[in-house]
Formats: sequence, structure tokens, C-alpha cells
Amino acid sequence: MKNINHLLVQLFCVFAFFAVQSTSAQMPMPPEVPIWDANKVTLQLHKIAENVYAVSPSTTETETTKGIPQATSAGFIVGDKGVLLIETMLSKRLYDQLYKLIRSVTPKPIVYAVNTSDHGDHCFGNYLLPKETILIQNEFCKENLAKNYEGIKQFMIMLFGKDRGIEQSVYRPADLTISVNQSLKLDLGGGKIVEIINVGTAQSPADLFVYLKSASGNVLWAGNPFIAESPAIPWLFDGYFLEPVQNLNKIYNMISDKDIVVPGHGRITNKAGIKYTIDYVTVLQANVENAVKKGLTLDETKAAVTMKEFDKGYELFNWLHFNFNIPNAYKDIKQNETK
Repeated sequence: MKNINHLLVQLFCVFAFFAVQSTSAQMPMPPEVPIWDANKVTLQLHKIAENVYAVSPSTTETETTKGIPQATSAGFIVGDKGVLLIETMLSKRLYDQLYKLIRSVTPKPIVYAVNTSDHGDHCFGNYLLPKETILIQNEFCKENLAKNYEGIKQFMIMLFGKDRGIEQSVYRPADLTISVNQSLKLDLGGGKIVEIINVGTAQSPADLFVYLKSASGNVLWAGNPFIAESPAIPWLFDGYFLEPVQNLNKIYNMISDKDIVVPGHGRITNKAGIKYTIDYVTVLQANVENAVKKGLTLDETKAAVTMKEFDKGYELFNWLHFNFNIPNAYKDIKQNETK
């Protein structure tokens, strides 16, 4: 089953590559392209705790709750041994901003860099990292980027536009990988011990979570599985549903109410702030299971499972809910029923 899932993701990337070149075979497109403009994003530094920083677009504070999709959030942790960086962004323009923010607080070397996803907005800046930086991904992420880098680039161009610095990205392989249901603890010194966790597919098979526990408070970098707080809904367009539901709950139950959460694409929040994602997938699963029990087709399920109570102004709600989230839930639940 795992090999089949990997193949599906690879086929998805190939489809994305041809979709941008063919007018007759296009995936459903979001209401506006680019979803956000990498040429216009300004990154802002947020000090979360001593030597712990989040980096996010300057618009996240005002636009997240308005339902406007935001560019990628990142972060870094400074220890005695150096810096651990989370995400390398979509383009050189954004990576350079991120690097400048790091240098505004420390001259220490970037010892580690972590990609929480194989989506280009989280990892296409890898080629700009210092050569000595140890790059960390999960096993599937490294494998998929190695095999499908050009296809993923075309997919990113399709969603985020040409001439945004995507074309210049060059594949750089990871130095360390983390297997499914495994984690890696890194001691940065100065009381900064970071756990990098692979619970399996929470949005895509390439997901990683970065979790810092410290006396001054815990911080979770949640990546794409928790895109943002309400009204954002999950981006389940990688072909999976039931496994993400299980793993989203696993991460949600792992953290405490006092933990700080840096979502993949929204303002800094907490456990209560990401509960909207849990509520959405829980209700979607129940509704689609009910539709499958009734023998509804996929189109009939789409018509029945509108979930208007979650349509609270997120600009991408219809695109995600009807084109990806319902179909993937329907596929997984129907397959599960026949086992």
C-alpha cells in the first residue's frame, strides 16, 4: 500500500507537469493565480522566546482571519552550537530575506535546516544554504524530490506563477532523513533540544513537525498539515484523507494548551487556534462516511456535503473542499469500506 501511495504522488507530480503545458488536461485551478505573490511578500521576525524565532509574512496578523491565503511561514532556533532553520522558502528573494533576519540576531552558522514538506515553497531555497549546513527531510521527501523535482517545479509555477524565482531552483539532496513513525532529537546547546517528528502522512507523505520543548515554553512548527487557523481549511490535495485525519489528531493531542504553534501559512497561534482543522476533518469524515453508506456517487456526495458551517470566508474553500478534500475522503472511505 505504501508503494502504491508513493506512486500516486509521483503520478500526481507528472500530471501537474503536463497540466501546465496542455489546455485539455488541467487540474482544477484556484480562483486566483498566483495564490500569493512571492515577488511581493515581506517577511517579518517574531521573537517567541529567548533565541527562538518565527518568521512569517508581514500580512499574517491582519489577513489570516480574513481568509486571505498567506505565504509560507518559517523560523529558526539559536543554540550554543549554531542555528537550526525551519524551511528555506520558495525563491531566492524570500530565502535572502530569511537569511538577513537570521543575521540580524546572530552570526552563528546555520548548522541544520529542516524542510517540513516537499512542496517547493518550503524547500526550493535549499540550494542557497551554506554547503556545510546539514539538510533534514523525511525519507519520502528526499525520494520524491530526487525523482520529481522538475515536475514539482512546474506544479509550483502553475499555482504561484512564472518569474517568481521558482525556475532558478536546483535540487539539493538531504543529508539526514527520518523514517515514518520515527523522530530525531538534536541538542543545539544552551538548553535547546529540538525534536523533529515524522508521524506519517498528515497532509502529504513528506511531512515533518518540528517541536521545541524548553523551560520558557514549547513551540511547534506545524507546516502544511495545519495551514492556518479559522477560516482556513486543510489543503488535502496530495491524494490522502484517512491517514491525515489520524495523524493530525496525533499531533494535536501531543501538544498542550500553552504551546505556541507556528502554522504553515498563517499567524502564530496555539492549540485552540488549530482546532478548526481538527473539527473540519472530523465532520467531513462523518459526512462522507454517511454518504458512502447511502450509496451516493462522488458527485452526489459533493452536492450533499457542502459543510456551510465551515465556509466562513476562506478564499480557497470551494477549490479545496469540492475538488480535493471531498474526493480524497470519498476515495479513502470507499476503499476502506471494501476491505
